[in-house]
Amino acid sequence: MKGQTEMKIIKIKKEAWGQGLEKLQSEFRLFGPVADKDGFEFKELAQGQLPVMDLGNTRLSAKSTVYPQTQVMFNYTLDESKEDHHIMKEVDLNGQPQAVIGLRPCDAASFQLVKRNFDNPEYPDPFWVRPYEQSTFVGLACDNPSPTCFCTSVGGGPYSENGLDVLLSREGEVILAKVITEKGEALAKAAGWDTDADENVFDERRDAAEKKITAKINSDQLKGKNANDLFSAPIWEDIAFACLNCGTCTYSCPTCWCFDIQDEVKGTEGKRMRNWDSCMYPLFTLEGSGHNPRPVKEMRVRQRFMHKLKYYPDKYDSDVQCVGCGRCIDLCPVNIDIRDVCETMNNYKPLKSES
Repeated sequence: MKGQTEMKIIKIKKEAWGQGLEKLQSEFRLFGPVADKDGFEFKELAQGQLPVMDLGNTRLSAKSTVYPQTQVMFNYTLDESKEDHHIMKEVDLNGQPQAVIGLRPCDAASFQLVKRNFDNPEYPDPFWVRPYEQSTFVGLACDNPSPTCFCTSVGGGPYSENGLDVLLSREGEVILAKVITEKGEALAKAAGWDTDADENVFDERRDAAEKKITAKINSDQLKGKNANDLFSAPIWEDIAFACLNCGTCTYSCPTCWCFDIQDEVKGTEGKRMRNWDSCMYPLFTLEGSGHNPRPVKEMRVRQRFMHKLKYYPDKYDSDVQCVGCGRCIDLCPVNIDIRDVCETMNNYKPLKSES
């Protein structure tokens, strides 16, 4: 659990913002949104580089700051002349603390959903848990949400503090910072940000931003439905008809966590890596025997939406595995909309002959 502190609002002037980030780089690896080709991505900031703070959601989420697209887990050698040639050495996970600057509240909330998978009592995953624990999350509130954002109907909001250590809000040339946790307080102190501001301003700005969100998702009846009825429902062929199985939805989704493990060897030196994978790909479930339990795209599309909207809520007794960022809607090349799929699943009633 993150240590809570007495919340306070800090005013950060333009000059102090850049100076503070420069100070932080002596203690933290800083990540933030930066221009990348034709979009913006979360990347490590170079010395003196500022995160872009005047855009909407980045194309890919901030999940890569904790869970990289390619992550080396072990190194090993095949050189039999070396005593440890048969030993895999885990990479050092005790790296420098990092701060993720400018992630949206939906991305911060996504870490809390994913945490249930990677940081559970039986099988905590050190390759996810350690980077997460070493991170301080500095969020940027959404004063102008996208038309496809629906965070308020999945337990979030444009000013949600869930999963954040500090929440920022821009007011002209000034940045307002709400310090939420002890981690956030330590970061603000290290940056030298200490000018107090009006504590009521966040409530006013939050209310105004929430009124701008009109998109929503309705899952109120899903938890009460029989999973087998939904699994065998005659709705999936129509839902999957246009799907290309390109994987754009899963790669852009902040709560997708599927991965593959591969070895890469050059000469006698090798490394074992974890790479993002996608349930949309035919090879994802291909077994060594040659059997594939999901050989057609209809089954793969069904798996994606059943996991997000049915299996996850049932397993964890929680809301859906979605934070309403709208990326999969914006980026899908054939306009498949998770809001429509959820509505179809939510309203589905099996015929008596199907039950």
